[in-house]
Amino acid sequence: MLKNLPESWYHLLTEEFEKPYFQKLEQFVDKERSQYTIFPPEEDVFNALNYTPYEQVKVLLLGQDPYHDNNQAHGLCFSVRPGIKPPPSLVNMYRELHEDVGFRVPNNGYLVSWAKQGIVMLNAVLTVRAHSANSHKNQGWEQFTDEVIRKTNEKADPVVFVLWGGYAQKKRNLIDTSRHIIVQSAHPSPLSAHNGFFGSKPFSAINNALRAAGKTEIDWQIPDL
Repeated sequence: MLKNLPESWYHLLTEEFEKPYFQKLEQFVDKERSQYTIFPPEEDVFNALNYTPYEQVKVLLLGQDPYHDNNQAHGLCFSVRPGIKPPPSLVNMYRELHEDVGFRVPNNGYLVSWAKQGIVMLNAVLTVRAHSANSHKNQGWEQFTDEVIRKTNEKADPVVFVLWGGYAQKKRNLIDTSRHIIVQSAHPSPLSAHNGFFGSKPFSAINNALRAAGKTEIDWQIPDL
């Protein structure tokens, strides 16, 4: 699973890969792949780190669980592959983007351009069994991704941590708020978007924080494909 990780992340996380929990996790995922369809494909599991090397990290956006329908997940939270209809949470994100920063809704849900600008688009759990939400929770992924959050927190320069919903907000205790910025609200899911996500203007808040830190703002516009 660890092929193709950028050297910066690999170096930071080497000790995790050698711990018993991670070896058990690898065995679990390998066994699951031998018996079921697992998303995302193995080569895409660490795309959140592949697309955003450690030294380029400006923002960490935390999701929960990969999409579990066919051809959706490719290793970035909230993003789907080209040609796949944006799921409801992403549709709500696009609505808020339009209201917040004048975003033009694109013809796709492929968010790689955000990752390439310095956003680690990290799910707390990195694999899932097809059509079975949360089927790989509590197998060790959370321990690993908590370490990714800790390592990001150790960066000397300010990082914007984006925590949507109660699950993500439980990770606040991993973040030094005296050095970093937290942007939080309700989750964009249809279950909660009307209870505090819509109108929260998170995207302009992220750019305001980056600007205040002397960093380049994110160009949120996703190109048509």
